[in-house]
Amino acid sequence: MSTKILVIDDDLAITELMNMLLKTHGFEVITTNSGAEGVKLVEEQHPNVVLLDLMMPDMDGWQVSKAIRAFSNIPILILSAINDPSMVASVLDTGADDFLVKPVPSSVLVAHIRKMVRQTGSLDKMNLKKNSNPMPPNAQALPS
Repeated sequence: MSTKILVIDDDLAITELMNMLLKTHGFEVITTNSGAEGVKLVEEQHPNVVLLDLMMPDMDGWQVSKAIRAFSNIPILILSAINDPSMVASVLDTGADDFLVKPVPSSVLVAHIRKMVRQTGSLDKMNLKKNSNPMPPNAQALPS
């Protein structure tokens, strides 16, 4: 199963470039140029990682990040030309997981995506172990 990436950026040239770049690295890619559509796609398509721009006209990256966090813990990687530490801190506080400043070398972007997928995969395994109950639902534990 390939890793599914959702790219949300209002700039068509960026989404097309990301689509080509990420596909060459073996990722399945979904793109949208609308923040609201991006939130909907997270619910419908269940991507493994979201790449999100901050400055968009309909819903900005802060609003999109907050909306996604209302129903999902999917990793969100912000890609923005903004290099202001207070802005970076602000979007990370709204629920984004990582932040890279554009332009970013493709090898660095791919490494960050793979890191996020690894971290999420290990969290999923830990949650399965923690939530798996070895006893049937009607069974009672023996007293110690």
